Amino acid sequence: MKTIIWDVDDVLNDFMFDWFEKQWLIVHPECKLKYEDLLENPPHKILGSSLNEYRNSLDDFRRQYGPTFNPVPEVLEWFQANGSNYRHMALTAVPISLSNISAEWVFRHFGNWIRSFNIVPSPRKSDPDFCYDSSKKEFLQWLQKGDILVDDNLINIEGGRILGLKVVVVPRPWNNSLISIREAL
Repeated sequence: MKTIIWDVDDVLNDFMFDWFEKQWLIVHPECKLKYEDLLENPPHKILGSSLNEYRNSLDDFRRQYGPTFNPVPEVLEWFQANGSNYRHMALTAVPISLSNISAEWVFRHFGNWIRSFNIVPSPRKSDPDFCYDSSKKEFLQWLQKGDILVDDNLINIEGGRILGLKVVVVPRPWNNSLISIREAL
């Protein structure tokens, strides 16, 4: 049975869209950008903010709204129709201090299929001094398991390709994918 490795934010849920609409635009009413204008991830330069301000905003949003995120409907439908044909694991870049919120969300919405939750920490000042892996590629190289990587980040996608995984790019403004989520799946 093949194993699919799923990113969480912006793959299983619409984290960046929700954060932008419900947090950034509310706190920054002068911002005239649209979600489709976020052509980089992280988009702090496009937003005219520091990386630290951007990350703090994401973290505040995850703390406040993380448990209420909805799954991407097309992804949930795919799991309901095809999930039992594969093994699944989550591999996400989330701050260590907030990983419990993400893990609980994954298991609540996708726990019928995803049985393993793994993180490559998104760096924060409060992190431990050591780091096992600095990228998803390094984690997957260590793991030496998995057949398909589903992600929205082209750096992660390229890392998966280098390791011999089949890859699926979930379309988001920052990766220039021209297909729909349904087509990607």
